[in-house]
Amino acid sequence: MPPFLLLETVCIFLFSRVPPSLPLQEVHVSRETIGKISVASKMMWCSAAVDILFLLDGSNSVGKGSFERSKHFAITVCDALDISTERVRVGAFQFSSTPHLEFPLDSFSTQQEVKAKIKRMVFKGGRTETGLALKYLLNRGFPGGRNASVPQILVIVTDGKSQGHVALPAKQLKEKGVTVFAVGVRFPRWEELHALASEPREQHMLLAEQVEDATNGLFSTLSNSAICASTTPDCRVEAHPCERRTLEMVREFAGNAPCWRGSRRTPAVLAAHCPFYSWKRVFLAHPATCYRTTCPGPCDSQPCQNGGTCVPEGLDGYQCLCPLAFGGEANCAPKLSLECRVDLLFLLDSSAGTTLDGFLRAKAFVKQFVQAVLREDSRARVGVATYSRELLVAVPVGEYQDVPDLVRSLDGIPFRGGPTLMGSALWQAADRGFGSATRTGQDRPRRVVVLLTESRSEDEVAGPARHARARELLLLGVGSEAVQAELEEITGSPKHVMVYSDPQDLLNQIPELQGKLCSRQRPGCRTQALDLVFMLDTSASVGPENFAQMQSFVRSCALQFEVNPDVTQVGLVVYGSQVQTAFGLDTKPTQAALLRAISQAPYLGGVGSAGTALLHIYDKVMTIQRGARPGVPKAVVVLTGGRGAEDAAVPAQKLRNNGISVLVMGVGPVLSDSLRRLAGPRDSLIHVAAYADLRYHQDMLIEWLCGEAKWPVNLCKPSPCMNEGSCVLQNGSYRCECRDGWEGPHCENRFLRRSR
Repeated sequence: MPPFLLLETVCIFLFSRVPPSLPLQEVHVSRETIGKISVASKMMWCSAAVDILFLLDGSNSVGKGSFERSKHFAITVCDALDISTERVRVGAFQFSSTPHLEFPLDSFSTQQEVKAKIKRMVFKGGRTETGLALKYLLNRGFPGGRNASVPQILVIVTDGKSQGHVALPAKQLKEKGVTVFAVGVRFPRWEELHALASEPREQHMLLAEQVEDATNGLFSTLSNSAICASTTPDCRVEAHPCERRTLEMVREFAGNAPCWRGSRRTPAVLAAHCPFYSWKRVFLAHPATCYRTTCPGPCDSQPCQNGGTCVPEGLDGYQCLCPLAFGGEANCAPKLSLECRVDLLFLLDSSAGTTLDGFLRAKAFVKQFVQAVLREDSRARVGVATYSRELLVAVPVGEYQDVPDLVRSLDGIPFRGGPTLMGSALWQAADRGFGSATRTGQDRPRRVVVLLTESRSEDEVAGPARHARARELLLLGVGSEAVQAELEEITGSPKHVMVYSDPQDLLNQIPELQGKLCSRQRPGCRTQALDLVFMLDTSASVGPENFAQMQSFVRSCALQFEVNPDVTQVGLVVYGSQVQTAFGLDTKPTQAALLRAISQAPYLGGVGSAGTALLHIYDKVMTIQRGARPGVPKAVVVLTGGRGAEDAAVPAQKLRNNGISVLVMGVGPVLSDSLRRLAGPRDSLIHVAAYADLRYHQDMLIEWLCGEAKWPVNLCKPSPCMNEGSCVLQNGSYRCECRDGWEGPHCENRFLRRSR
């Protein structure tokens, strides 16, 4: 091969050895911190009165490909801007040989319009006249801007290879109060970017090729300068060592090669060895400091158990690399599963009161829960709704059977902000949270609403919660200690509330929630002594068919107790056209006899008075003479449709004052005020939508009765003393002080004086 051909080949080879993917700016931090920087860039949001003007280099030295990357950077920045005529205004110039206004600051008032216009910008080509563009802005100002009445931000995206002077016009712009960000593209000349950028320069120099890092750096600087607070309070701006590289051409001695030289003295051509040099592209490193925002990551709480390693994934996701013994389980935890048939709706607080951080914690909890407990053969169906001003069903119950698809759908649920209207959300969740399924009774799976919140409701919750429970929904609450009392009011029981103190403690609630979803606890207290009277509304407003439903319900409840004179005694009173004791407390000593007697109870019809029936129980049923036992807890359960209860509040309170608990089971779509008054100050009320649905509230009733049976008993209430004798407590027992003419332990015997 001729020598000159060899020389050409070597030169081409050397010029082609440019690393195509070597970063020109690198932050020297751990991989985990780089992930946090990337995540924080997606969480930033600037909502302040500010004018931002993009000045994009469209010259030949940048090229069409890098110009498109400049546009992508500008669009990514706009994703974090609250663009409107009153808040953030955005405009754009393209410069090359001459500056060209793409659109002024007052052209568009929405983020979508601005991003669409930037996307349509066409590369022009030409010389790199950066200085000419800066002088244009010096003379004419920000087109469509607010005349320096708000902060002015100039974002110059260029390769820094201007064909004119830039330092002086850049200095003059900055002296007029303009904040200048110099953002490099392609192979930037950092010294020129240094001259363009505002002080402190290291905080105002970025690289558009690394769009998430550059976006983070820009908003970190804006946060530090108080132009706009772009992140949540938990996030912080920190200085990190970094390195910026420039691409330079250097000459390098490559050795000697044969060459031929002519001579002035002779016409001959002489052969010789000549030095040979090659030109190489090399990167020169310049140490620097980069300022970036990081936010608490999903791995900060160390969610992986049993020696697992946490690997962050996205905004709030992570993956645990588990030891072999725990492989395949979420968080490397012991295996959980949902064995029961359940429709589960997670209700997430997306209001301003909970904040973005709280909302992300709730989403992470739901994602980890479904990953931990759902299997291919699971009979559980899951949905997710969010609420603030109104309810939004983001993932309908049962839409996704595949867990990865369900988890991906959760990633797309946005934070909404706004007021915390929890009561309205509960009402809507009860009405439409589970779709339009018409299945009832045994054909319908258990339906559960799991409420996750960290802020108190701004509307009333007690009524909507009763409405939801009346629709046969089990309500469970997961929240911070600040909302514990409200969650207990909503769910109806402290046992249905899970409280956490910190993010890791929230994740620890997953096994407890799994247990509550499938437990059908039978809270019967078979060995607990109890005197129990059922009071049934048998008026014409109820009707024979509904009365039969009540009889079936009472029989089912009776099966939960050990009926005998030493443990549980049951009596039954019916009222309608009259009040009648169907059977007293001490008349049915066995369960078989009790069940037969319930079935034989009469339907009376007519107009009923609940107040008269309660007074009847006070005077003629719940008394020592009629079988009530001293020192035994006593309870009355009223089943009524609500009519005829207007006169019942005072008699009910008379029973309570005498040591007898009263629970009201109100049947019907709407509860009357008279029933609410009858329920008393402790709100001893169960709302049942229809008589056919009584059976679905049996567990709640039995649990209430067992709770009442455990309260301390006053031995003198009701008084065991007959014939107007007085009961006196004495040394853990009692004695009866009888009136003249009566004697016996309970003043039950008339004292006859013998004549002399």
